[in-house]
Amino acid sequence: MSENPLRLGVLISGSGTNLQAIIDAIEEGALDARIEIVISSRPSAYGLVRAEQAKIKTMALNKDTYSDPEAADRLIVKALQEAQVDYVVMAGYMRMVRTPILEAFPNRVLNLHPALLPSFKGAHAIDDAYAYGVKVTGITVHFANEDYDCGPIIAQRALSVEEGWSANQLEEHIHELEHKLYPEVLQMLAEGRIHVQDDGRVRIDQR
Repeated sequence: MSENPLRLGVLISGSGTNLQAIIDAIEEGALDARIEIVISSRPSAYGLVRAEQAKIKTMALNKDTYSDPEAADRLIVKALQEAQVDYVVMAGYMRMVRTPILEAFPNRVLNLHPALLPSFKGAHAIDDAYAYGVKVTGITVHFANEDYDCGPIIAQRALSVEEGWSANQLEEHIHELEHKLYPEVLQMLAEGRIHVQDDGRVRIDQR
């Protein structure tokens, strides 16, 4: 790890497998970053256990807190700013990030979507793609903005859907791709290679 690793705040809601992939990449030396805080929208999320095992600071919100979504996001912003994070990483975070977070971290909030955007937006992308019978799907890493699943695309990775796969098998393969691509994108950020241009498109510098 360098003297100035990328400082991350990770937002989760569930089991935290992508969080674990990021933790593993850091420990293996493949990602020059440090996770400063993990924030969960659910106190029971297993991802909090993963964070605690890795000795990462955690914070848990609950559905009562989200009764006022803007107030919840202001709490999140306060915690992220106190942790002095460079980027906010949504890793299975099932709440929409709103203006307080987006304004505090412009073009610094990343989301991972389990489809090739702009196809199959929304919370059920894998099932929707499977039901449609697509032969190729994949994953997208993008910057979040005010429009759900519409922010500038950073990277995509395609997946051929094999005949006979169940929806669960497709989901497993999607997750395998996610666990590889997300840390790779974060490393590109750590290297300063990702830029949002004036036209809203993302440019990635070559090594």
